[in-house]
Amino acid sequence: MKVAIFAGGFGTRLSEETAIRPKPMVEVGGRPILWHIMRIYAHHGFKEFVILGGYKVDFIRDYFLNYRGSRTDYTIDLKTGAVDWLQSVGEDWKVTVLDTGPDSMTGGRLKRAKHLLSDGPFCLTYGDGVSDVDIGALVAAHQASKNWCTLTAVTQPGRYGALRLDEDSARVHGFREKGATDGGLINGGFFVCEPEVFELIDGDQTTWENEPMDRMVELGKLGYFHHQGYWQSMDSLRDRMVLEATWAEGRAPWKVWKD
Repeated sequence: MKVAIFAGGFGTRLSEETAIRPKPMVEVGGRPILWHIMRIYAHHGFKEFVILGGYKVDFIRDYFLNYRGSRTDYTIDLKTGAVDWLQSVGEDWKVTVLDTGPDSMTGGRLKRAKHLLSDGPFCLTYGDGVSDVDIGALVAAHQASKNWCTLTAVTQPGRYGALRLDEDSARVHGFREKGATDGGLINGGFFVCEPEVFELIDGDQTTWENEPMDRMVELGKLGYFHHQGYWQSMDSLRDRMVLEATWAEGRAPWKVWKD
């Protein structure tokens, strides 16, 4: 199953970092947060990625094109260009970096990848959030349902809009705004989708979180998987500092893989 990752937005609330790089390439522990997200999926056996780039997409392209060379000792013949790799270091991943346009909204970015993702169910997430969610259990829950999409519902106080859920059917019934002290569940990303979702996206200016999800709610096709563990987005410089400190102290809950 392929994994699509939103990685094309401007990241305006993290402008201290995103003036020079796309938000998913902002580093935590010396590695882009995008790499952390991919390691989470790879730990659960999902190793084929479609990166939905846009803003400064060349930064992402260069990172993966130079991934092996930046981490492996080698000898290069400068006359012929031949490279002798002295170590076998790298990830057993297949990565597609797709330019989905600098101004596309999230739904538009996803629809531009239809030709790569429409052959079966696929995972989808944002390029700025980490979690210790059990991806395998999430996929299994989705496959056991008849939903077109299953999102991961997580607890997060503060500025996000909360979900209205039906616990008996494990379906989402709607969305609402929440206050700072509201302990309701929110959309934490980490979706599993069926190809039918592409028919709910009108074009580049469609926001994935709005019309497509609202339409699935109306059709009774949007489900949820309740994750009660760790989840954290990197929405601001403060969030990045929290993630950096957690990693530096060796207590990052999202590090589910072994070095």
